[in-house]
Amino acid sequence: MKLFTKIFSKPKTIKVDFCEKNLDRFLSEEHATDYHSFLSNKNVHYKEYSCQSKCKECQQSPYAIVNGEFMAAESSRELLEKLKEHQETKS
Repeated sequence: MKLFTKIFSKPKTIKVDFCEKNLDRFLSEEHATDYHSFLSNKNVHYKEYSCQSKCKECQQSPYAIVNGEFMAAESSRELLEKLKEHQETKS
């Protein structure tokens, strides 16, 4: 029965919230295309806020709120990798 469920199950959707100021601070042009590709995935729903009132975290590193949970990384590239891993584990 598990094989049947695995074959016919729908991929889970993840919700990602970004802070516009954080993206402006940490997202580089070289990674913008990679982010666009990831965010264009039909199972990823994202929203960009002008501010999420996480000023201390916002100044320190790139972050996103994924399905309500705070996720930070050392770089925008590392954050994208974490987002991809999270999506794969939820699929």
